[in-house]
Amino acid sequence: MLIKRAPDIRSSEITDERTYLRRREFIKTAAVPAVAALTGFAPALAAGQDALPNVRKGVVSLGEALTPWEDVTSYNNFYEFGMDKSDPARNAKKFRTKPWTVKIDGLANKPGDYLLEDLAAPHALEERVYRLRCVEAWSMVVPWVGFPLRDVIKRAEPQSGAKFVEFTTLLDAKQMPGQRSPVLDWPYVEGLRLDEAMHPLTILAVGLYGKALPNQNGAPLRLVVPWKYGFKSIKSIVRIRFTAKQPVSSWQASAPQEYGFYSNVNPDVDHPRWSQARERRIGEFLKRKTLMFNGYADQVAGLYAGMDLKKFY
Repeated sequence: MLIKRAPDIRSSEITDERTYLRRREFIKTAAVPAVAALTGFAPALAAGQDALPNVRKGVVSLGEALTPWEDVTSYNNFYEFGMDKSDPARNAKKFRTKPWTVKIDGLANKPGDYLLEDLAAPHALEERVYRLRCVEAWSMVVPWVGFPLRDVIKRAEPQSGAKFVEFTTLLDAKQMPGQRSPVLDWPYVEGLRLDEAMHPLTILAVGLYGKALPNQNGAPLRLVVPWKYGFKSIKSIVRIRFTAKQPVSSWQASAPQEYGFYSNVNPDVDHPRWSQARERRIGEFLKRKTLMFNGYADQVAGLYAGMDLKKFY
């Protein structure tokens, strides 16, 4: 729910405890089925189910083979749970994702703290098959399940001065053992320009392969921006903040000579330690040519018209 506080509520307006409890029981038995017709995610989350019902097809298939579930869920970058690719699947098993609250604040007319199921409830979930290209030069094709970020942004009503959107991951070193390492300045922070965040390809994912996101893949809520390198797709989001100034992302702060704010997939801009011209699709032996904007140039190149994409890497 959206949590609000008001200092001027009269005692006569306060619901008595017994009525409140009956109301909560009614919501459990009646309101949840109603929400199911809208999204399928909220009741599945409340019931602890893995399968996400009522998922419609969104962006059509790329005509490429999907990366198998076993690879998508076992080969992960999620440094909060360890630096090796196999660490997240091993260390995130007991990560608690219920309940989950997302704070929306900054330059917004409608800030608030939202339970995830309420944040997702107005949206019909879509399956979108997107390429995932990581800066280490490997890639996947993943059937994400989620909803457009721009719908959440519209709901928050950014103010005229808002130019960027900043995202923050949960900070909880007890649950996320990788946060005990000094490899990054925790919590993990990422950002997008507002027009990038509003682009119809940008989604908030709550699942993949028709199931709720596994912990190691960023449960319960992650960003997916398919034309950017994978580290821009921040995981386990707890805060969305609208700002006038460009946020400093975690990898940009840690190694600015290697990671820029935009982080668009550009085969002509090498990482200082390796080429980005080719990539290895997980499950394939031979490398393939890296596509500009990860193959989404027709949809997103206009966002960067006139920009030097080697300078603004």
